[in-house]
Amino acid sequence: MSSSEPAPIASGDIPARGDHPVRADARRNREHLVAAARAAFAAAEGPVPLEVIARKAGVGIGTLYRRFPTREALVEAVYAAELDDVATSAPVLLAEFPPEVALRAWMDRYAAFVSTKRGMLDTLRAGWASGRIATPATRQRITEAIGMILAEGARVGSLRSDVDPEDVTAMLLGVFFSTAAGNTPQQTSRLLDLVLDALLPKDEQANNSA
Repeated sequence: MSSSEPAPIASGDIPARGDHPVRADARRNREHLVAAARAAFAAAEGPVPLEVIARKAGVGIGTLYRRFPTREALVEAVYAAELDDVATSAPVLLAEFPPEVALRAWMDRYAAFVSTKRGMLDTLRAGWASGRIATPATRQRITEAIGMILAEGARVGSLRSDVDPEDVTAMLLGVFFSTAAGNTPQQTSRLLDLVLDALLPKDEQANNSA
């Protein structure tokens, strides 16, 4: 049994009332650790010591290891949380903004995800290769989010209707790969503006260049 799993309750035992706050504390500790790791990985150029993450989360290193017995377990949890946020942010942004504005905001969210991923890339690659970390359907989920926004933009006429979402994914990956070494957010932002411009209807492009 993993050390992060609670011990089974014997037959006839009744959990004490005090168990509930303990479980709530454990859940909060896990959330704090994932949040601290996300911030640390996004800011780092290379591997981040787990002691640093525990300190940023306000817990001891023993608490970190109880929640995440290995570095791979923590990295997998952070990656999954980041990917979920990126994928689920598409409908949220569409509910708040016009499709073209939502798409540009979503691109920034995707860029932040890529930045976080860089800080844990070595662990991810090793974990995927060894099977210790499950290979996620990242590209599929990213492309589905893009497709959702493009479809709504095409419906209202603010984005082109002749674009394959997979092509947009490829364009965005090209932007992120080409700017990774320089770590220049300003250039990344300019390139994302160009990607969005290419996705506007031709009459809208003409208006923007006038």
